[in-house]
This record gives sequence, structure tokens and C-alpha cells, in this order.
Amino acid sequence: MSAEQGSAAAEAPAERISEAELAVMEVLWEEAPQSAADVCARIGKARGWSMPTVKTLLARLVAKGALATTPEGRRFLYTPLIARSHYVGTESRRLVDRLFGGRAAPLFANLAANEQLSDEDIAEIERLLKELRK
Repeated sequence: MSAEQGSAAAEAPAERISEAELAVMEVLWEEAPQSAADVCARIGKARGWSMPTVKTLLARLVAKGALATTPEGRRFLYTPLIARSHYVGTESRRLVDRLFGGRAAPLFANLAANEQLSDEDIAEIERLLKELRK
């Protein structure tokens, strides 16, 4: 399953996904299904995580409804139940709602005021705005 493919559940989990859990989701959005050992091999060393840590994060994501499990012999394979694009959209909306009163313009104004937008970013925003006006 690719990062953008949807699956059984279309909505983001009601419970927020932590940064550590998001790292696990990124691995699974890149390629799924994977076992806990596969996930651990991909990110465990770089993050200093042991197999029990990865299994705990996977279990939390299953409990939150973000991942599905499929038994395969003596192990489980994990597959995202939400598309990455949907998760990013939901989190973006939460950020704008929480920090900018639900309006995106103040977010861009803040980024521009703090010089967080590159020339490439500005050009991309202009292109997107032109498309929206069509």
C-alpha cells in the first residue's frame, strides 16, 4: 500500500498521534504491511528504540484506530488505516483552528513575518492561490 492510498477507515483517530507514533506511521505509510521487526529495523537504531518500544508504539496506534493488524504465523503485520494525506489535512486544520482562529491567512502572515517562507514557498503558494481562484 502506498503512502497516499486510503483504507478501511477514512478519518484520523480521535486521539492525537504523538511524535514518536508519527515516526512509526511514516515508516508504514512508506511501505505496508510491515512487521514490528521490520519497523524496528527501519527506525529503531536511528531513534535509539528497542523492539519493546516499537511494539508499544504499534500497540498504541492499533488502540487509536490508526493501524490494522493481520496475523502472519507467529507475528503481526501492520497496515495504516488512514492515508497520510488525510492525516496531514486533519492536523493542518487543527493547527490553524488552535493557533489562528480557523483562518489560514494569519498563519502565512506569521511565517512571512518570521522569514520562514523561501522564494520557492512563495511561488508555490502563489501558484496554489491562482488554481483556487479558477
